[in-house]
Amino acid sequence: MVELDQKIYEQAKQLDVQALGLIYDRYSPDIYSYIYHRVASPNAAEDLTSQTFMRMLEAVRKGNPWRTSFTGWLFRIAHNIVIDYYRRHDKQQYVNIEAMPYLASQQDTPDQIVHKRLHNQDLLAAINKLTEEQAQVVTLRFLEGYSIAEVAQIMDKTEGAIKALQYRAVRSLNRILTERP
Repeated sequence: MVELDQKIYEQAKQLDVQALGLIYDRYSPDIYSYIYHRVASPNAAEDLTSQTFMRMLEAVRKGNPWRTSFTGWLFRIAHNIVIDYYRRHDKQQYVNIEAMPYLASQQDTPDQIVHKRLHNQDLLAAINKLTEEQAQVVTLRFLEGYSIAEVAQIMDKTEGAIKALQYRAVRSLNRILTERP
């Protein structure tokens, strides 16, 4: 995880437009990807990413910026926005197979492509059955590729707590995926 120069963060606290633009350019792809892996809708992910940065800007304007880790603070905002999204949608998540990214290789047959898309749909449904913290750890670790140390920083937890959450999440995912009809 590449952090920006501390000077840029300080300028952002003063609502410097250039600094805010650099922060958006640096973090928007990561925030979008995190949100997309939680909601599986490109349109919703774009909207929620915008809301994340709007909420960040509102907090800075009100004099309530981050205190320790900017990255952790920003991901917590995104996480809370995802929770709000699911509260508004009653946790009913329907994944359109057409909306899943198409990443076919030369070796994939149409049957394999459909199988992979269905597997992605099953995996997303299983992740959405985890606790919020477990889902966040799984998304950050396995879908976004962050290290345990980075996830600990983002979630403001110890590395040991992240390892324990990850262990419980993987066990729960295994149970959910093997119990399905």
